[in-house]
Amino acid sequence: MIRRHPVAYGIAAVLAVTLTACSGNNTEDLHAYAEQVKARQHARVEPLPEFTPYETHLYQALNDRDPFTVPVRSQPRSTIAQSSNNGLSPDFNRAREPLESEPLDSLRMVGTLERGHISWALVRMSDSTIHRVQPGNYLGENHGKIIRVTESEVEVSEIVPDGLGGWMERQAALGLSE
Repeated sequence: MIRRHPVAYGIAAVLAVTLTACSGNNTEDLHAYAEQVKARQHARVEPLPEFTPYETHLYQALNDRDPFTVPVRSQPRSTIAQSSNNGLSPDFNRAREPLESEPLDSLRMVGTLERGHISWALVRMSDSTIHRVQPGNYLGENHGKIIRVTESEVEVSEIVPDGLGGWMERQAALGLSE
């Protein structure tokens, strides 16, 4: 003869009551809540802006410029002479340093070192490599030469194109980041 444990009878009774309570059709409160939500005012949605249709262009090789060649823009002679006579240009024959492979804004100054009267800055690249630099070293993609190292920044002089076929000097700084 199999004896049943009294706890099993209790669990069966609780399940029976729970299932009986769920099977009822007493859903008036649910319907009332749904009607209340439907009656709320809806937010006004702005209409989509109207876009002008894209105008296509039929390329004709005989009449249009070759799209794979750089367009030639004429410049006044005085502008060309003025931009090319400043004598400033980067040294393209110089061996590039590791910190010149990244733009200046991706480099971070993380500290300084000093020994005697020589100061170095610690500069971190985007790959977390840290380099020790001093005045005379180069960094950034715009031929930036380090002019001075202080406790809070690295002063850099960059040589950038002036847009007229020549070069111009631009001052920049790399501040100490935390």
